Amino acid sequence: MKIGIIVYSQTGHTLLVAENLKNKLTAAGHSAAVERLVPLSGEKDGKNIQFGNLPDLNQYEGLVFGSPVQAFSLAPVMAAYMKQLPPLNGKKVACFVTKGLPFRWTGGSGAVNRLKKEAEVRGGKVGAAGVIVWRGTSLDSNIAEVVDVISKSF
Repeated sequence: MKIGIIVYSQTGHTLLVAENLKNKLTAAGHSAAVERLVPLSGEKDGKNIQFGNLPDLNQYEGLVFGSPVQAFSLAPVMAAYMKQLPPLNGKKVACFVTKGLPFRWTGGSGAVNRLKKEAEVRGGKVGAAGVIVWRGTSLDSNIAEVVDVISKSF
């Protein structure tokens, strides 16, 4: 299956998870590509976010959306991108978010649910989702667990 991993990453943490996922999917026999969202404007204040070239989602049979959590919510750049999604026409979709604070109530669950909802509204068949907490001694196992769950959903 050809899978696009569409990711917004400010610090590189979310991108690292996307690269791990790409490697796992490729090892499982899929064709996977990471496409990084880079806004042209609006990233700093989260308003009037504009993109240049957006990924062509038609080339993929499956999609993964990844984003950091910012201010207890889905990052404004990813939220703006998700609002511009074309119809997904039944494509398999998975989602993940990364965050710094260790508690679920600090935005991780809400952010991943927002990604799922935006994909479902556009006709995506959402399966696996995960939250990666970027602090603590279990970071590597948390990344590996989420990558494993998502990769098995394709």
